[in-house]
Amino acid sequence: MQNQNILSFNQMEEKQYLLKVKDFFNNKPHTYFVETYGCQMNVRDSQTLKGMFEEMGYTESADRLSADAVIFNTCCVREGAEDRLLGNLGKLKSEKKKRPDMLVMICGCMMQEKGSLENIKKRFPFVDVVLGTHNTHQLPLLMFNALTKKEKQYSLFEKESSIVEDMPVLREKDVFAFINIMYGCNNFCSYCIVPYVRGRERSRKSEDIIKEAEHLALRGVKEITLLGQNVNSYGKNTLDITFPDLLRKLNQIDGLERIRFMTSHPKDLSDDLIKAMAECEKVCKYIHLPVQSGSNRILEKMNRKYSREDYLKIVEKLKKAMPDIAITTDIIVGFPGETDEDFQFTYDLYKEVCFNSAFTFIYSKRIGTPAAKMDGQVDSEKIKERMARLIALSEECSLKSNEIYLNKTYPVLVEGTAKKDETLLCGKTDHGRTVVFNGSLDKIGKIVNVKITKIKLNVLVGELEEE
Repeated sequence: MQNQNILSFNQMEEKQYLLKVKDFFNNKPHTYFVETYGCQMNVRDSQTLKGMFEEMGYTESADRLSADAVIFNTCCVREGAEDRLLGNLGKLKSEKKKRPDMLVMICGCMMQEKGSLENIKKRFPFVDVVLGTHNTHQLPLLMFNALTKKEKQYSLFEKESSIVEDMPVLREKDVFAFINIMYGCNNFCSYCIVPYVRGRERSRKSEDIIKEAEHLALRGVKEITLLGQNVNSYGKNTLDITFPDLLRKLNQIDGLERIRFMTSHPKDLSDDLIKAMAECEKVCKYIHLPVQSGSNRILEKMNRKYSREDYLKIVEKLKKAMPDIAITTDIIVGFPGETDEDFQFTYDLYKEVCFNSAFTFIYSKRIGTPAAKMDGQVDSEKIKERMARLIALSEECSLKSNEIYLNKTYPVLVEGTAKKDETLLCGKTDHGRTVVFNGSLDKIGKIVNVKITKIKLNVLVGELEEE
């Protein structure tokens, strides 16, 4: 299969509108605010939005209400994210009335959902610009038109477009960075809206990924996280290298210390990937491997294309190749038709694997997915009961898995100060465990040895060892 079309933003007509917007303000100060919902993919997309704002002469505002331009980067995977967006959007109505020149914009996955644009037009007519997941590069053009023509701008590409390289990016931290290696998804899990809003799988050229990683390493970035809806599918839609071979090439980059990736789909996790993880010293011995359910009947209804037995066999292979590997997962509780027996299968699988941690979600009906039409929607009280049991088990396993770190010394990449106590430093082990400890600010960005002296549910407490 041939490589999809790759375009350079630097050669596109849209780039000139970065300067046109800047000239429009004629050196007058103007500010922006980006609000991000959802996954790491959206976080990375927001870095591109911020990069474009900066090149248009905007400076970032700490406050949504005082900004001259506000853009909401939306998520539609779960209902909660949509509810938060609509609530925060409503809060801007009075501010927009006071400041008509304020730009209010929406982009991202939610806008690609059928009916979303019409809903926004009806409920929030003050929104100036709407664009989707496939045409982020058009933001400067749409903003310029909204500013100069005083007209609403709505631009949604129904199908996925070409991959656009060389977009401006603003990364807030120089310690670690996200790198998109592919876009879209071909899996069509019955509960998931992603293939409908992000399109089919498209892989970036390996040479562009490697160039970006090399540039980040030269800037002092120590850790990169490779992003994709299913990173294991990287390269399958092109004539490029496989994902394991991409890891091997990135492992050779000078200055880079750690490589992470997410998310892996169990059905595509190959023996070669396990081998590459074990062999490459810079690839973290950590994997996020969503299981979603431990019941074969529910897995089939979810269209996950693997069984409980398949999953456990993969876990066995991972632990054999890397005995100290940390494994985290995603689990959906209350999928349509889930019985007490189905849930017990999930509970038992969790107990058997004893995941380091898990993201547990109540099933969220997404209109447009096959699961939304399934019979057997589970009673909310039953779901709450199951969630409580699973969360209790999750906490038990997290504490148990943390016990292995106690009184041992681990290399920790120092990311900054702790959120709850800025007198402490905070960083992560190779296994993705968060560690807080005393130390001077000059340690930020470095890998230091920390002895773990205390364990908590979601964090390890340690002491910095002298070099």
